[in-house]
Amino acid sequence: MTGSLEGGCACGQVRYRLTSAPMFVHCCHCTSCQTETGSAFVINALIESDRVETIAGAAEPVMTPSESGRGQQIWRCPTCHVALWSNYGGATDVLRFVRVGTLDEPAALPPDIHIYTRSKLPWVTLTEGVPAVEAYYDSSKLWPAESRARRKALFG
Repeated sequence: MTGSLEGGCACGQVRYRLTSAPMFVHCCHCTSCQTETGSAFVINALIESDRVETIAGAAEPVMTPSESGRGQQIWRCPTCHVALWSNYGGATDVLRFVRVGTLDEPAALPPDIHIYTRSKLPWVTLTEGVPAVEAYYDSSKLWPAESRARRKALFG
């Protein structure tokens, strides 16, 4: 990624900018993501919350259940209700899972990994050369060193 990427909701009320590249990009095929998006998967760019700059409007958090049992906070436009990003693991807004499809140029952030492929729909074809795992994975084995350092700075 060069420069910054911008995105927003369908009605244009909420706009945001990524001020750096994300740490990693997931294409998640879990049944929760399928239900929440009404699609076969979701593509999330993992990035520090302070690297997501609000340009216009304000997204509103909605708590939803998650497979971990700790909940997921989904930030949505208050008008059109498009999901812009999520916080997992108890919903503290430290690390955002930005919905790549809400970027003006979603093709700029292809997935680094396909996760929860155990529930991948059978007609979805995965990209050759991109790692794919049945469930989750060990980020220390797949994330670049810089991304691991950024995560450590967030969580210790």
